[in-house]
Amino acid sequence: MQSATKENSYRRYRELGGIINEKDYKSALARAKNTVTLKITLIKQSEHIAQIAGIELHNTKNALDPIIILYGILRTDTAPQEVEYHHSQMSDQRLFAEALRMLGDADALNKLINAHPNIDF
Repeated sequence: MQSATKENSYRRYRELGGIINEKDYKSALARAKNTVTLKITLIKQSEHIAQIAGIELHNTKNALDPIIILYGILRTDTAPQEVEYHHSQMSDQRLFAEALRMLGDADALNKLINAHPNIDF
């Protein structure tokens, strides 16, 4: 049953417009479960993107919002040499949108898209 849930999650991600392949999608989510801290520049960048879009993040003293963690993971990924196009080449806003899609947060995704009408999400 858990396999079907994961498949549905990737399906939902794709329905929201996600373009990252399933292998990288699963890898990012798995790494997010074990990530508790990021470089301050990644945290500040994601907080800035969220603020502009009117997205409320839920950081606590001991934990980062899952959006920030996924954004940080996607931003620091590097492309394998054999791949022509990789998500590491996306803009910060696009990567933030991919993180929102991975989490299935359509409301926040719409806020981000509306805040940046000139970006092709």
